[in-house]
Amino acid sequence: MSHANARVVCLVDDDSSLRKSLGRLLQSAGYEVLPFAESEAFLRYVATHFVPVVVLDVWMETMSGMELLAHLCARSPQTRVIFITGREDRAAEATVMEAGASAFLLKPLDDKRFLSAVEFAFADSSSKNGGSSS
Repeated sequence: MSHANARVVCLVDDDSSLRKSLGRLLQSAGYEVLPFAESEAFLRYVATHFVPVVVLDVWMETMSGMELLAHLCARSPQTRVIFITGREDRAAEATVMEAGASAFLLKPLDDKRFLSAVEFAFADSSSKNGGSSS
């Protein structure tokens, strides 16, 4: 089922009900969803697979989304990252946006806004992968 052009979104959040609801929303919009309950499992996946877009929770038990972003920047700099959080945190937002995140969204998420952030991240991802002029 997975092919090179698959619109795959990895979803990293320790809240299983959120993973389920966002997974359903993304699938209904035509995306293939790979859910991860913990950062470590996601990092193992990234080591061997290309990930165009990932949705990350900022605050998770074992490793924060910001720590995970640092690993991603080193291992998979072309991956576009959308952060979601239940806490309004201007400092965290400024930090991750400076580090190259595509979006920073507050829960509860607005479905349309979330899907347009995902769409934007895919457009950004394909433009980054198309021509590498650095």
